Amino acid sequence: MSVKYQKEVIRDTVVDGAVNGMSGIRGGGKQEDLAHRVGTALTGGRTSTGYMAAYLRQLQSNPLRTKMLTSGVLSALQEFLASWIAHDKSKHGHYLTPRVPKMALYGAFISAPLGSALINILQWFFAGRTSLRAKVTQILVSNLIVSPIQNTVYLASMAIIAGARTFHQIRATIRAGFLPVMKVSWISSPLALAFAQKFLPEETWVPFFNIIAFVIGTYINAHTKKKSTMVKEAPADETPIIPLLDGNTRQLAGRTGGVASKEVQVVLRARVGL
Repeated sequence: MSVKYQKEVIRDTVVDGAVNGMSGIRGGGKQEDLAHRVGTALTGGRTSTGYMAAYLRQLQSNPLRTKMLTSGVLSALQEFLASWIAHDKSKHGHYLTPRVPKMALYGAFISAPLGSALINILQWFFAGRTSLRAKVTQILVSNLIVSPIQNTVYLASMAIIAGARTFHQIRATIRAGFLPVMKVSWISSPLALAFAQKFLPEETWVPFFNIIAFVIGTYINAHTKKKSTMVKEAPADETPIIPLLDGNTRQLAGRTGGVASKEVQVVLRARVGL
């Protein structure tokens, strides 16, 4: 009986420690600071039960597998929701397009491992540095090094999913979409990273960034799907083919000016960057 009680105490202590990290507790003072209140709102307070605690345990015991499953599910769900919001049905008349499983594979086997590796390197490099200068430097490194790497890999993957099969098509997609994606990253990534630095333990950063990317990406994905419908209905000309976000292709390079420069961006949805 005493042994069982001791195991329960140890188990609860480990879970409470993880949840306390989410709560942003820094010193155990009598008055709750802002970090504690935000953390409590996110996790439900000190509890060893529930989905959040179970997810944190899995994140600690199987970090890469948990991140892969999280990213895969969110990527597939984002594609499905964006199609539903934009009323973009497949040729069979439903929203479960062939892109959904492809996005799940991308999220699980490309996005999650890459994001986990880059963030682990970033956290390792800035481990133990808590000054304002270190935090600002971390944000700069994230936006100038980490985000460009992730966005380049993302754009190349989206081009392949959209039907690009040559190096020139993939390069054209990256060149057309890199700057628009980086603009979104430069706006959203510093805010997300600053929030994570203040309120979240490091092992929860990747899932947190995945959720931010899911919300923003779903909105922009749905918006670009509506734009792609406009492009598909426009007359084609004899110009190079650029892959679009929804898996179709369209000749766009000949349209210089407002329509061309904007519609080329249909190639992609924006990403948070981390």
